[in-house]
Amino acid sequence: MKRILWLTLIAVGIGAATGAGQWPRTQSIRGQAPQTTSGEYHTYCAWASAEEQPETRPLVWVLDGAGDLKGSSTALAQGNSQAGNPVELTVFPWSHGHRRLLMDQIDMTHARLQGAKLAQAIQERKAQEPGRRIVVIGHSAGCAVILTACDLLPIDAVDRVILLAPSVSTGYDIRPTLWSAKEGVDVFCSTKDWVALGFVVRVVGTTDKFWSGSAAGRWGFQPKGPSGPEANRLRQHFWSPEVAWTGHTGGHHGMHAPGFIQAYLMPLMTGHIQNPTAIASGP
Repeated sequence: MKRILWLTLIAVGIGAATGAGQWPRTQSIRGQAPQTTSGEYHTYCAWASAEEQPETRPLVWVLDGAGDLKGSSTALAQGNSQAGNPVELTVFPWSHGHRRLLMDQIDMTHARLQGAKLAQAIQERKAQEPGRRIVVIGHSAGCAVILTACDLLPIDAVDRVILLAPSVSTGYDIRPTLWSAKEGVDVFCSTKDWVALGFVVRVVGTTDKFWSGSAAGRWGFQPKGPSGPEANRLRQHFWSPEVAWTGHTGGHHGMHAPGFIQAYLMPLMTGHIQNPTAIASGP
């Protein structure tokens, strides 16, 4: 035993003294494809390190709205902490930059490019952790990135998609997203969202369609084509006064209220509610 430890210490000391022991490895950055970086080599006795246990909590990808203001990610992180961290939150950065709201809102080409990166990141994590529950949740313009990612994902690639006040048009073809989400898509809308998804959208348009004055986050999606099996995967929850007790009063950021996150969003992310009923029947 002493001889093994002595040889180990010598190996570590030589590596530190000579600067040797550097080697390229693949390091994953949250929300981005793995990158090749340098890492420091360490030698340990085999019995000195415990085997890492695989993560079993649901993996939740979070996409903030335009301008990278981190409203959703901050609110969800706080809600997750209050609930005892039942899920692992992974923020996917996609914005043009901090406070660049207009560019994020109107640049659908950028949203598609970021959506392709998101789809790749999801697939890579699925390959690394097969069988793990995966949920994708986004707010406002971030929903456009999610939708374009789901256009590229295979059937049942993720467990659930949650769209909060999506700023895409009501006519956006959501069918590919319905196929990619095993448990379906939950869309949270509000007709009271008359500033961001009312006035602003009429001036600059929705993320996917400049001349569209109707946002799905206000009026809901209007599925294209005849109803198929995927239609049962779409659940559109319209705000009603019955949920005001949660702190969500119908505004664009009302879904970030702590009470609303705990009562309606956390159960969807953890999978404790498989088939939630609509908060209200419609606008």
